[in-house]
Amino acid sequence: MNIDAKIVQRSIIGKGIAHDSAARHVAGEANYIDDMPELPGTLHAAFVLSPVAHGKLNGFDASEALAIDGVAGVWAAKDVPGHNEVGPILHGETLFAEDIVDHEGRVIAVVAARDFETAYRAAKKVKLDIETLEPVLDIEEAHRRKSYVLPPQEVVEGDVETALAGAPHVISGKLHMGGQDHFYLETHIAYAIPGENGEMLVHSSTQHPTEVQHHVAGILGVHANAVECQVRRMGGGFGGKESQPTIIAGAAALVAAKTGKPCKMRLKRRDDMVATGKRHDYIANWKAGVDSRGRILGLDVEYLARAGNLPDLTGPVITRTLTHTDNSYFIPNARFIGHACKTNTVSNTAFRGFGGPQGIITIEAVIDTVARELKLDPNAVRAVNYYGDETGDMTPYGQRVEDNRLVEVTDAVLGSAEWDYRRAEIDAHNAANPVIRRGLAMMPIKFGISFNLTSLNQAGALVHVYLDGSIFLNHGGTEMGQGLFVKVAQVVAEVFQVELDMVRISSTATGKVPNTSATAASTGSDLNGMAAFKAAMAIKARMTRVAAEHFDVEEDVIIYREGRVHADNRSVSFGELAKMAWAKRIQLSEAGHYATPKIHWDGKTMKGRPFFYFSYGAAVAEVAVDTLTGETRCLRADILQDVGSPLNPAIDLGQIEGAFVQGMGWVTCEELWWDKAGKLRTVGPSTYKIPGSRDVPPEFNVRILDNMPNREETVFRSKAIGEPPLMLGISVWLAIRDAIASIRGGVPQLDAPATPEAVLRAVRHAEAVIGV
Repeated sequence: MNIDAKIVQRSIIGKGIAHDSAARHVAGEANYIDDMPELPGTLHAAFVLSPVAHGKLNGFDASEALAIDGVAGVWAAKDVPGHNEVGPILHGETLFAEDIVDHEGRVIAVVAARDFETAYRAAKKVKLDIETLEPVLDIEEAHRRKSYVLPPQEVVEGDVETALAGAPHVISGKLHMGGQDHFYLETHIAYAIPGENGEMLVHSSTQHPTEVQHHVAGILGVHANAVECQVRRMGGGFGGKESQPTIIAGAAALVAAKTGKPCKMRLKRRDDMVATGKRHDYIANWKAGVDSRGRILGLDVEYLARAGNLPDLTGPVITRTLTHTDNSYFIPNARFIGHACKTNTVSNTAFRGFGGPQGIITIEAVIDTVARELKLDPNAVRAVNYYGDETGDMTPYGQRVEDNRLVEVTDAVLGSAEWDYRRAEIDAHNAANPVIRRGLAMMPIKFGISFNLTSLNQAGALVHVYLDGSIFLNHGGTEMGQGLFVKVAQVVAEVFQVELDMVRISSTATGKVPNTSATAASTGSDLNGMAAFKAAMAIKARMTRVAAEHFDVEEDVIIYREGRVHADNRSVSFGELAKMAWAKRIQLSEAGHYATPKIHWDGKTMKGRPFFYFSYGAAVAEVAVDTLTGETRCLRADILQDVGSPLNPAIDLGQIEGAFVQGMGWVTCEELWWDKAGKLRTVGPSTYKIPGSRDVPPEFNVRILDNMPNREETVFRSKAIGEPPLMLGISVWLAIRDAIASIRGGVPQLDAPATPEAVLRAVRHAEAVIGV
């Protein structure tokens, strides 16, 4: 399908149009699930959670809870009429604990009452009989015990041992990188409404309505056609609402089925943080063989990932880590191994970037370390390793890099950021200021776009044209604030050449578009936009035949423009043509389906083409570091991001800014901390620090790469934007390393996140080396 040839004039695509709910967001009028009017008799639910990290569950006594006025009941594993399952991939991941509790916050039971506070208070009154067992909390300890939730994964290319043995320089290192809580504004919530004949309507704050539908049906012991999941909007997701919402929706639906009454379940922030998964924290051990220019000849990396108590999505997360360890660099001999370590902490899950950030920060640490060990310019070491004619274009996992924009984006951002001038100015500052050190760093990204599992790369959309020319749009993507709905609406408006307000955006619903994939992997616009495009084009083709017959012309004469349909100097309104088509009994509704072409992946050999295309970007970050307190501040960031031909540059710019700040938070201030008993102690904004408005760089220059349409046939030649810029936040961590290196040179001993404590340790190490 040649998209460009089928649209004569672009009037909506490429315009910076506001988010469809922007005004309602600002006014506080956008409705979320907790804003929905409650039906009479609605119950509210709360979880009974394990207070220990590991133990044998002998039972519980709910009598005190049941005695509280207004409590409707307590339900646990034995009360599930269907399957006590919520695993997104593998069986055996249960909604309710059965015999063993394996992390603090493990769901044991659900309590329902007439209001939320009563339910929450009653849940605390349930007495648990748990025989405490010794928890495994340390990733390396789990690795030593060979305690994994999945077998290891390995990407191998060439002969690493020979490459390392013959390399002029062999450099090794170890990097600890922390996890990250999603900290969406809206915590997990679901509202289940029972219907006739075992039917259940579930309003869920989820990125994956189909998964909620299927798991709720399984829990209730009914067919999927008895359950409908609806999502109008989420108050943030970031991957945390991909697999985890099934826990909340499943419990709410169980209560609704058992009582015959609607049930709402929402989590308090503390319970949300304790009971649901996060970004995986990793340890990377690496060894690189390089030549005198820093070109990588061989690279061996072993990752230890904290899976937590269950697999959840750890398998594909590790896959993406392994397929992003190369980032922008050709590595002729590679061995990347990932271990899914089982610990008595909550099972980790999807998070924006989905394993990519852990791979990219690792290779950037390798590049930076190699450069400093060999006393070379880090940017020069990056440049000699870029994919290209002088190195190679084949990734370690077997995909050719065919759309390389690395030199273009990095040269452009170095120029716009005034690198040479600022590098000299910062070096002069550091020579005269021993306390406040400044650092500067640049990094590129090459991020693959598509789901790791090929079958997930499909989407559906439903388009109706009504007799007044207005259009109804539904698709399988979900809106979590990222602007997906307005982008897909722009696609449909562009096809028909009508004003955007003629397209009605509707809630995602499994009853309208079935068997959808999660809105994740940055594929929302690619998949759902193309499905909507195909549906709209099918209707347009039928309408065009009617118009050609009406005007007595060939179909290729018909032009759609500004809400009218033209044939030479004659025209009718789009609505008039819709009436003509209806009068001729022409179908004005279409279900479009799109499957991403070209991609394939062999999970056994870890080879193939897992990505439809790559998205490129680069960032320069400047920081100040207080060597007395360890405090850091990003003073300036310059970003250039490749988005192909943007569907909506205003939305894209907002996504770039937000992703960068979220990535910066991961590597600087967001720290998850468990005590020796396995209790998470960072459970709210008072103990878990996310970036605030004052953490945004005072000088924040964000640009989109101009006039670079996607070479692959995506919807209007656009590229994904949700995840790639998050990795650019790593440039802030690299700049902090640069500032610390100014104390003595050499390699800073800095892990991520670079909290004040971590920075102080690195500063003290640097000072100890020079005897300060």
